[in-house]
Amino acid sequence: MARPLKLDAFDFAILRELQRNGRITKTALAERVNLSPSPCWERLKKLEKAGLITGYRAMIDIRAIAPVTEVLVEVTLAGHKAGDFRRFEQAVQGVEQIQACWATGGGIDYILRAVVADVDAYQRLMDVLLDSDLGIERYFGYIVTKTVKDIPEELPAAGR
Repeated sequence: MARPLKLDAFDFAILRELQRNGRITKTALAERVNLSPSPCWERLKKLEKAGLITGYRAMIDIRAIAPVTEVLVEVTLAGHKAGDFRRFEQAVQGVEQIQACWATGGGIDYILRAVVADVDAYQRLMDVLLDSDLGIERYFGYIVTKTVKDIPEELPAAGR
């Protein structure tokens, strides 16, 4: 088993800056974290190689392009064997409208974030999932009426 990567304050600073702006130049990144460009670049490569940086992407406001409805869905499965979870998780991987899926502990098994054209499209999506024999026992959908805060997986300020 590989030893966990030891991170210091510079590594955490690099990660935080990249979360804020993945398009930052290497020179600007080095300046922001108080390192010269070469050591900063070496640290960045180390973080990428270790799998701590999994990609770079743009955040797009889909509502500026087309009207959409976002629905948070609680899902409880009828069965709770490893195969039941595996079957459900593999199925949601292929559903474009499901933008996120989190397995949870407690009273429900999953929380989904679905982005659809409207409420009718949401119900059609759920009908397809129910007809797919994925073992869904029950589900509850919650229409998102307003986004108050949405920061994807930001590294805590303490960084540890």
